[in-house]
Amino acid sequence: MTTITTRELKERLQELQGQEVTLLGWIRNHRKQKNMGFVDFFDGTCFKNPQVVYDNTLPDFEAVQALRVGSAVKVTGKVVPSYKDPETPEIQASAITLEGDCPEDYPLQPKRHTVEYLREIAYLRPRTRLFQAVFRVRSVASMAIHSYFQDRGYVYVHTPLITGNDAEGAGNTFTVTTLPKGSTADASEDFFGKPTSLAVTGQLEGETFAMAFSKIYTFGPTFRAENSNTKTHAAEFWMIEPEIAFCDLGQLMDLEEDFLKAIVKTVLEKCPDELKFLDQFTGGGLLDKLNALLTSTCARVTHEEAITILRKAMENGTEFKFEPKYGEDTAKEHEKYLTEEYFHSPVFVYDWPKDIKAFYMYQNDDQKTVAAVDLLVPGAGELMGGSQRETRYDLLTRRMDELGINKEEMYWYVNLRRYGGCTHSGFGMGFERLLIYLTGVDNIRDVIPYFRTPMNCDF
Repeated sequence: MTTITTRELKERLQELQGQEVTLLGWIRNHRKQKNMGFVDFFDGTCFKNPQVVYDNTLPDFEAVQALRVGSAVKVTGKVVPSYKDPETPEIQASAITLEGDCPEDYPLQPKRHTVEYLREIAYLRPRTRLFQAVFRVRSVASMAIHSYFQDRGYVYVHTPLITGNDAEGAGNTFTVTTLPKGSTADASEDFFGKPTSLAVTGQLEGETFAMAFSKIYTFGPTFRAENSNTKTHAAEFWMIEPEIAFCDLGQLMDLEEDFLKAIVKTVLEKCPDELKFLDQFTGGGLLDKLNALLTSTCARVTHEEAITILRKAMENGTEFKFEPKYGEDTAKEHEKYLTEEYFHSPVFVYDWPKDIKAFYMYQNDDQKTVAAVDLLVPGAGELMGGSQRETRYDLLTRRMDELGINKEEMYWYVNLRRYGGCTHSGFGMGFERLLIYLTGVDNIRDVIPYFRTPMNCDF
């Protein structure tokens, strides 16, 4: 008799047919009949879980029939063919032992629950089929990201989570302080002797390592104090940020496309059961979208060309809530039109207006645009944002002066342009945005284990 996981059982199904095994897990549903019962069993190691069948020949039949949903159990029995699904094992139980009881008021009774309700019990929602699928995809995608960069010689860098600079210059930061509430003490008396905050990005520190290792990436939590309650914003989220030396904007777009396709390919290969479930849960189209990405080529247009396309669409009768304007940012509806109705593929929009982008982006010769790029994808909108970095000392410092960014405090970043600087580029991708794209689950609150949004910091 072997104690195994449901994942091992599925992988060795043919070998274990007719043999007795022991499983440890929980009861998702328990359907009882007069002389027998059926237990939907799961242990979290595999999405397709075995059904456990027992009858009144069990010596403790009445005690087994009393087992409640949510209880932890030890099941011993023979592996037999399933009449419902040849790929899903079935266990003819010879013994079922209670490991941990569960009361009648267990919140996850066997019925469909809304995602809003499940957010209220986020500590239990990983036990549901939806979140078993979502967080398995999250795990696989995370490993795929590391594998992609590690296999290509990138160095993984842990950039600081506490910082003295606001790299984006937007001011949406969480203050870090040890001073008591209401203190009038100067920041020089605080723990670090200066104003500090939680990092909104690891990019600037990442650039310093790219100037030493050529290719690096970060993958960690970042924090933004945006008082926004949209489906795609959270105060704490994870970011992937590669930085590459001797890389221009065109090469960066090549990397972004290859990277995205590699991650999607891995998830399709390793999570077929989860994606099939998510495809059905989200109303269909998810698998078609992901498979189509692998065979498509991402379109490339300048920001000016994109606005021209959108304005022509308006002239031809397409209605937008927000008018697309040259020199201004695009809206979600514009991204949706470009990816889903015009190009029918992901789209790189590059050469953005300088005035709406960050100080560190390479300034183009037209003096109006910067070598920045956003990757827009069907169903999720903006997925990645990147740029070629400004490497010319005089232009960088002039831009910092224009935006009121303190050059003295950021001397170390400016000095990269003096000490062997070179053409280099990088992009950032919100991991949860990627998961929205991969799972079809459209709210960031449902693709991160414990979401942090305005007025929400539970668990």
